[in-house]
Amino acid sequence: MKNHFVKRGYVPADKKEFGHESYAVLIKAQKDIYYLIEQGYPIKSASTFVGNHYMLSERQRLALVRATSTFETVKKRKEKQITKGFNQQKVHIDGLNLIITLEVALSGSVLLQCMDGTIRDLAGLRGTYRLIDKTDIGISLIGKKLEKMHIATAYFYLDSPVSNTGRLKQRIQELLEPYGFNTEIELVNNADVRLENKDNVISSDSIILNKCSSWINLAAEIIEEAIPNPFLLDLGQLLNSPSGLKNRYW
Repeated sequence: MKNHFVKRGYVPADKKEFGHESYAVLIKAQKDIYYLIEQGYPIKSASTFVGNHYMLSERQRLALVRATSTFETVKKRKEKQITKGFNQQKVHIDGLNLIITLEVALSGSVLLQCMDGTIRDLAGLRGTYRLIDKTDIGISLIGKKLEKMHIATAYFYLDSPVSNTGRLKQRIQELLEPYGFNTEIELVNNADVRLENKDNVISSDSIILNKCSSWINLAAEIIEEAIPNPFLLDLGQLLNSPSGLKNRYW
């Protein structure tokens, strides 16, 4: 039985902490964090130092950590991102990562437009997951998008230590059965480890993106194409310019 009318990733304080007035402060803080990590400081230490200076909440600090990367990291991830050539290919999907991001988007909860072009959420799992009223919608959006890409096989990896992934596996199988591609789903101890050496990876997990052979920014594409008016905080412009990646510093 799915939990109905649940807003995945919703925190009441987000409206204030990620609203218009807070945004300008977050951008200043992000610039400072970026400067420090470019000098070799660990991002956790940089976010603590800068977060204390700007008196940011833990959730604001987490948002900046998830959204901010060094110039070289962004460059390497962009070089491995693929946007075409999927015809009759197998894609490897970080199942919980993708589905939860779409559930958050459908819930109107805060999302982060990150420097590497991905969209990430702030919904921490902590070993628990429940199907909600947005789950079926998210899975169906995935099916429609993958069918348009003309892939041959969608291979989902779900973390077995997380609760209810068995039920999620069954739901994915049921909802994607009508689509014109094969669906395979595996419950694994650690999806990150299984995905880090694959190509055609669908995930926004930073560790996976750093290690995989190639990746597809599917969550961002689905949100842009199919989910109107998401609560999307733009923390991705620091390196953007008309010619792409600009100078390392602002």
